[in-house]
Amino acid sequence: MDERAEREDISVRVIGSGAKVSVEECIECAREISAQDPNLTIFIGPAQTTSGPTEARKVPRETGKPVIVISDSPAKGIIKELEESGFGYIIVEADSMIGAGREFLDPSEMALYNSDVIRVLAIIGVLNIIVEEIDKAINAIKSGGKPVLPRLVIDSRTATERAGFLNPYARAKAMAAYEMAKQVSVITIEACFKIHNPEVYIPLVTVAHELMRAAARLADEAREIEKENDSVLKKPHFRDGGFLGEKRYLIEKPLKVHG
Repeated sequence: MDERAEREDISVRVIGSGAKVSVEECIECAREISAQDPNLTIFIGPAQTTSGPTEARKVPRETGKPVIVISDSPAKGIIKELEESGFGYIIVEADSMIGAGREFLDPSEMALYNSDVIRVLAIIGVLNIIVEEIDKAINAIKSGGKPVLPRLVIDSRTATERAGFLNPYARAKAMAAYEMAKQVSVITIEACFKIHNPEVYIPLVTVAHELMRAAARLADEAREIEKENDSVLKKPHFRDGGFLGEKRYLIEKPLKVHG
């Protein structure tokens, strides 16, 4: 949201619950956030259907201030609750669960997997959607209005539209990368929760990580096609935050477009 750390219209605070997302940790974080009286609260994380995040979401509900939840596929199960609470949501199906098998997963593997996920989401347009939807909410708040919060389940078609690919082969590769990344959760959920034989689940979590790595490579190929055509879409923020820049050619200044 503030890639050059120069925006004059926003101040951001980040508070994390830790990996366990226990009830106590999540409620403590939610109360700490609410105590700062933010104009907009964004809850980001997996496991939104579990007790910790569920209890945490009750805290900002009482304030009436806008809230956006960003999460992965299982959060589709709480869409009705989110809408009844007046929350916005952005659900990213390709943000798949990691292969959390102790025999396989260590800090290095975790970092490598997450870097592949981020690469996929950045190239195929998911981050474009998140940034643009949050900017819309910020601009509405700045103008004194009530923001229309996003209610989106992002699929490969929606993501790649917002990525702005000009080459149809590049877009097809990006869509394929999204579908591959989305499929990773099917494998990791089975390996981590349904299979108890390590001789079976260790190869499965390995397969899932290899699939995510292949998705990252395919996304890279899509971006390389756009780079060869000098048509990569870039959308930097300006200092006042009210506008996004937009450019295609590498050697050109970004034009201001409404955020």
